[in-house]
Amino acid sequence: MQITSVSVRKIEKEGSRMKGIASVLIDDSFAIHDIRIIEGDNGLFIAMPSRKTATGGYRDIAHPINPDVRKMFEDAILKGYAEAE
Repeated sequence: MQITSVSVRKIEKEGSRMKGIASVLIDDSFAIHDIRIIEGDNGLFIAMPSRKTATGGYRDIAHPINPDVRKMFEDAILKGYAEAE
């Protein structure tokens, strides 16, 4: 599996911890949209697309299964964020 494209839209909203939204294309054949870029206490991190459950919690719609793939996504998205205007 290879990330073939990353698109980032920065969000500059006063007081918001959300700093951007990313879309990722995998192997030029599968897209994941609405990956949030969030400013945490220890720096930027990504949050995968999620949906609110009936109990009020949130559940990821799509997400990496292991830490290596999650790091691959995070590295590519945060690089795209740094390069975005």
